[in-house]
Amino acid sequence: MSAISSKQPTIALDGTRKARGNLTSARIRWAMAFVLAVFLVMGGRLVWLGNMDLDTAVEGQARAAIMASRPPILDRNGIEMAVDIQVPSLYAEPRRILDVDEAADALRTVLPDLDPAWLRDRLTGDQGFVWIARELTPAQRDRVMHLGIPGIGFLTETKRFYPGGPVAAHVMGAVNIDNVGIAGMEMYLDDSTDLGLLQELGLARDSALNPVNLSIDLRVQHVVYDQLVDAMERYQAIAAAGAIMDVHTGEIVALVSLPDFDPNTPSGMLEEGRYNRITGAKYELGSTFKTITFAATLDSGAVRITDQIDARFGVRFGRYTIEDFHGKYRILSVPEVYKYSSNIGTIKMMQAMGKDNFRAFLTRLGFEDTPVVELPEVTASSIPSTFSEVGAATASFGHGLSVTPMHMLRAVSALVNGGKLIEPTLLTRTEAEANALATQVVSRETSDYIRYLMRLNALEGSGSRGNAIAEGYRWGGKTGTAEKVVDGRYSSEKSLAVFASAFPLDNPQYAMIILVDEPKPENEQTGRTAGWNAGEVSGRIVARIAPMLGIQPNTDPAIDDNLVPVQLRF
Repeated sequence: MSAISSKQPTIALDGTRKARGNLTSARIRWAMAFVLAVFLVMGGRLVWLGNMDLDTAVEGQARAAIMASRPPILDRNGIEMAVDIQVPSLYAEPRRILDVDEAADALRTVLPDLDPAWLRDRLTGDQGFVWIARELTPAQRDRVMHLGIPGIGFLTETKRFYPGGPVAAHVMGAVNIDNVGIAGMEMYLDDSTDLGLLQELGLARDSALNPVNLSIDLRVQHVVYDQLVDAMERYQAIAAAGAIMDVHTGEIVALVSLPDFDPNTPSGMLEEGRYNRITGAKYELGSTFKTITFAATLDSGAVRITDQIDARFGVRFGRYTIEDFHGKYRILSVPEVYKYSSNIGTIKMMQAMGKDNFRAFLTRLGFEDTPVVELPEVTASSIPSTFSEVGAATASFGHGLSVTPMHMLRAVSALVNGGKLIEPTLLTRTEAEANALATQVVSRETSDYIRYLMRLNALEGSGSRGNAIAEGYRWGGKTGTAEKVVDGRYSSEKSLAVFASAFPLDNPQYAMIILVDEPKPENEQTGRTAGWNAGEVSGRIVARIAPMLGIQPNTDPAIDDNLVPVQLRF
């Protein structure tokens, strides 16, 4: 009995061990099956993702187009004004992302400015491509890559960079985040060449585009910019602008309008007042327009340079009488009418040729059209189609009609270059090419008269302060202080100061126009008329840029004597 009973516990123990072994084996098989299933699912997912066709579109735009380049823009001396640089931009492929929340949280450790809800929404779905952040720094790219998030990648985009910042803002314009021109020469290049099509097709990505050479001289541009910035501070003005044109080719060598913006941050152009005042705004330019009236009357033969004009009394129209500002109220010679800026004398000269002939002359000089220049920011003049007697009278000294400063710059160029009207350009052009496009608008003799009058005004008239600064460079022109219209009435407190000039007047090379908007006196001893501000700014610019442009100073009085018309020599 004892032997039998001793075997029973052993048999029971063996059975228990066998049962436990079978249970363990089953658990292992189930665990292996589960792990295998997980790996099969993951493997299938990876195979599916690996065989998925990649989208070739970037939110409606071809990926190749995003990476397309723009041509470098250079000044006339080959200095870079706009170039492309390579920057990384972050994108996501939502259908490849395994855990949206985890991916979003990880990305925000590098890019904390991303809105969490927006980011999760961007990462959710079955899209093949969505932008997450554009134009990142290399350091940000490296940190994101180290996160190792599936479905996150980078495209190398081309970003436009302007080394000079705001110095030539209204010339360059800007591009949007997709490198498409939205203003200035950048927009012109897209609209007038095949560049836009090349970008759309992505053909500019792998090939270098030929540089675009502008007529701008960046040295001169910087001087004009610097002096206009100084003018706004010195005269507490709300705006200032200026442009310089080669009178023989029509090339614009400088164009500045303040306030401006930095093209590297194009959103700045949307701020109030940051528009191109040279081509995109029109003004009553005041007495600078007398240069036009003198050219019209002298060229018509209705007035001779030796004539005497009765300026003893104001010109009456009904209940109104037009007077002179600081008038002499005596008989004036034609040069004196110009030098003393006599409204009375100018009106009588215009009346001698007739208001209709005067109006036709404005058409001949192209004042009616929008400026013909590469910039898209242009506006048309505002000139009555016909003049009444009083309308013609006020127009003769620059009131009652509005033109762009570019119109005036082009006209002054024609009046000093021998009488040839040449359309301005921001691209390089030879004199022969310009002559092929030119229109003769006044005689060479009339042009000689205008050069003499402009120089006379610098020596003895309202340009004398600027001439003292630009001594030796034979500069001269005409001031204009135009009262601004406020609530439908001319304001005696707010004015636009203008100086339209040329140099050197013994052999004209460049015309220039300078505007200072709502200037205040620099100090208690100065005034706010144009000779005190726009005239002095013009003189400072000439003194600095003339040597750059190869113009040598010369103070020999014989040079000015030679400008005097033969008829006036005694």
